[in-house]
Amino acid sequence: MIESYAGKINRKQLKKQRIIAAAAGRTPAELVLKNATYVNVFSNELCTGDIAVTEGLIVGMGEYHGIQEVDMTGKIVLPGFLDAHIHLESSLVSPREFVKAVLPHGTTTVITDPHEIANVMGTDGIEYMLEATERLPVDVRFMLSSCVPATPLDESGANLDYRAIDSFYDHPRVQGLAEMMDFMGTINASDTVVEKIVAAQAHHKKIDGHAPGLTGNNLNAYVAAGVYSDHECATLGEAIEKLQRGQFIMIREGTAARNLEALVPLLCSQYADRCMFCTDDKHPNDLLEKGHIDYIIKKAISLGADPITTIKVACQNAARYFLLNNRGAIAPGYLGDFVVIDNFKSFNIKEVYKKGQLMYDGTLRDFAAPEIDPYLVERSHNTFHVATLTEKDFMEERPRGVIGLVTGEITSKDCGYASKIDQKKDILKIAVIERHRNTGHIGIGYITGYGLRHGAVATSVSHDSHNIIVVGTSEKEMAAAANRVVEMNGGIVVCEKGKVKAEVKLDIAGIMSEDSLVNVNRDLERAKAATFELGVSQGIDPFMTLSFMSLPVIPSLRLTTRGVFDVTQQKYV
Repeated sequence: MIESYAGKINRKQLKKQRIIAAAAGRTPAELVLKNATYVNVFSNELCTGDIAVTEGLIVGMGEYHGIQEVDMTGKIVLPGFLDAHIHLESSLVSPREFVKAVLPHGTTTVITDPHEIANVMGTDGIEYMLEATERLPVDVRFMLSSCVPATPLDESGANLDYRAIDSFYDHPRVQGLAEMMDFMGTINASDTVVEKIVAAQAHHKKIDGHAPGLTGNNLNAYVAAGVYSDHECATLGEAIEKLQRGQFIMIREGTAARNLEALVPLLCSQYADRCMFCTDDKHPNDLLEKGHIDYIIKKAISLGADPITTIKVACQNAARYFLLNNRGAIAPGYLGDFVVIDNFKSFNIKEVYKKGQLMYDGTLRDFAAPEIDPYLVERSHNTFHVATLTEKDFMEERPRGVIGLVTGEITSKDCGYASKIDQKKDILKIAVIERHRNTGHIGIGYITGYGLRHGAVATSVSHDSHNIIVVGTSEKEMAAAANRVVEMNGGIVVCEKGKVKAEVKLDIAGIMSEDSLVNVNRDLERAKAATFELGVSQGIDPFMTLSFMSLPVIPSLRLTTRGVFDVTQQKYV
């Protein structure tokens, strides 16, 4: 039965009255954390007292009695952590599995950009992620993908203009427009880019940035366009220049890029209020072995940052930036999202509460998987449209650009030209295969620094269009690896002599798995080991490295379905 408007108002009124009564101490609170030492992000100090929660909200701090009382003596209570920018798809698992991984680490809210799946499925991808994250015990808020594809150079599964995404701004969990990666289009006032920015501003929404190395008047133009943040700062100087122009700085420490060490001086009284933490991309092994936002906090404190300032950056600053005004603090009217630790030095998480409900105390409480429209489920498992490939598809004799890997970075360098595979010089062939519309387009180039001596490696995780990217020691091996990716409806494949040595099945849009995080990590680590056996350089991540080689917004050379592209010169080579 549909509840009437008057019924909803009455129900909310009763709820509010219960909150006020508990706050005033007239009735017992539902939960009281007794004798708590907690971080006050408003006065920047440790305070003590009872913390009372009713109807999922903090109703007060001081002296309270509750139906349930939990003694916090000897522990420190923190607000739940927020990740200011992440692509959930980068975990390679479903949103539910992602939440199971990060909730024990104190993360209670994340801001996701679903542009990985949107590049595969268009608006169906956004709908899929909205449904797959509904009512999970970590609040998943959305920024709408601004660059699908990342640039007009890409061939993705969709092309989303401002009209395609406009209706999503009315969704209660949509906060704004996600990272504007096409910073050149922004600077040059491209019609399509400006349309998206103006539309977001018409809805009074935030607009996030993505502009590595941008400086001077070009940076001024980018900020003047209405881009309010940046998560691509690799140096302190770059971050300060952007901060001085009014941008909020998301200090990123993820799997693909790690900038905390360079930017930790920002965690001081002069700059910290303009900073947030984010992970951007977080792969299974990192989630299992290191953690999430808690890992960034621990590392920042170990690097000399003030603990209370660090906690504020990890929760309140992002909440304030995204206008999530009921989280990120321990104060009346805020969500009862708590992280309970032993001390700042060890930073062992003992308990995690979500809206006053204990979700983790060494054991994670189970929670239901959201229901997803059967159409979207079927659509997400049918995203490959590629004809069977042969070695001839990868043969071309004319010289092609050589992409040089940079150790520890996702940038690359221009290493000239090559016309054939030369393993003695560590020159391998690399290709990007269009997989969304069966166009038959295959971009071919060469790569050095990867180290592969035998076989081939292929993956359908290739940012951001997620075509198939494959590197190999022969065209025959490349065809075998790529064909297996298609047979699995997506994933990662390591081949030798035409036979599969290891694989990871990613059958949700070719970028996520239905399996558990533990099992996906197991398969991924086996696949990594197989690549190292075949000669891949130990100093690189064999799959993450490949996944960024097709993203034509990161300098200097990239490979698209149309060939090797010089990002700096904005031309094919």
